Amino acid sequence: MVTPEYSEWFKKRINDNIPRPSLESAQPVGEQLQISPSELEIIKQDFEKKSLELGKKIEQLEEEKMHLRLDADVQRSEAEKWRKGKTKAEEDLDSLKTDYKKLRLSMRTAGLGKTSEQWRHEIREEKANTDRWERKFREAQARNEDLEKSLSESRIERGELRARVAELEKSLH
Repeated sequence: MVTPEYSEWFKKRINDNIPRPSLESAQPVGEQLQISPSELEIIKQDFEKKSLELGKKIEQLEEEKMHLRLDADVQRSEAEKWRKGKTKAEEDLDSLKTDYKKLRLSMRTAGLGKTSEQWRHEIREEKANTDRWERKFREAQARNEDLEKSLSESRIERGELRARVAELEKSLH
């Protein structure tokens, strides 16, 4: 139920949200319909133009996206190749280090890992040993010659003594 005051108020009120048509700028409906399609056509053309531009931009972006994916794949494969190369180089380096250690050990064992000063010292020692052995050899040779001389003298003396013993035996008989 509505009160009579409310009905009166409702008839007098102005709704701000709904514009009232003014009679001054009133156009016949036919003219409004003719104007509207041209505005609609302009809006439609603008929309189609923007849609084409955006479509081209989307195609460009998709093409760029595809190129970036290809670049990323190439970079990924190159990075993998570098990683494999690095791993191989590290393995080779470890192998070389191991071989180097083995070589150094065998050089020390064989005496090849000496410094030039160590070699000079060893050569001096070997020369001294050689000189000492040569002296001993000469001394032994001299002793041997002396012994041979003494032996020959002893043989001569023995021969002389046998001859004398034989003379003495003759004189005794």
